[in-house]
Amino acid sequence: MKQFAVIGLGNFGFHAAKALFEDGNEVLAIDVNRVRVQAIDPFSTEAMILDATDKEALKSLGLENMDAVIVSTGTKISISILICLYLQEIGAKKILAKALDDDHAKILKRVGATEIIHPERDMALRVSKGLSRPNILDFIPLAEEFDLIQVGPPREFIGKSLMDLNLRAKYNVHVIAIKELVPENFILVPPASFVIKDSDILIILGKTADVRKIKALK
Repeated sequence: MKQFAVIGLGNFGFHAAKALFEDGNEVLAIDVNRVRVQAIDPFSTEAMILDATDKEALKSLGLENMDAVIVSTGTKISISILICLYLQEIGAKKILAKALDDDHAKILKRVGATEIIHPERDMALRVSKGLSRPNILDFIPLAEEFDLIQVGPPREFIGKSLMDLNLRAKYNVHVIAIKELVPENFILVPPASFVIKDSDILIILGKTADVRKIKALK
């Protein structure tokens, strides 16, 4: 089980926190607005009213132990910049910050954000690519209890062939495709002899409970 914090519970932050929680993760949801905190409470491990520009308050939350922190604090640029700076100083491993424009994104990166989110731009690109170059993986109809995920290989997978791993027998999941990053290549239905590298991305299909077991491996 992974641990995440979401700071700022507007539309994007609320749905990000809810999706992470429903996927079986521990989620700490933070906002200064009581109504927003009350709304996310059923969809989070813990929801709290807190001013995230208070560095000492942030320090007390153990955010350096989280797998990632999402910063989504609305239209006041200075707030997100200050929060990212404090998170970087605290030692947060991964900081994903929502940017309003390119200049905002540049500043966020300089003060510690490890990944920038442009919600509207990213969704527009996804929709456009789906129309222009549809990816069959996006259109596979799945029953409610099944998941299709992309995941980096756990350490114990690296250097072994799919035949050696025998994931179907051990975990009841199927590797239906592999994205090779070095060099870039996409293999649909990889052969059993394929040896997994640390730079590969595995696309795995299986029941939700079984897929979570794979995601839990380090």
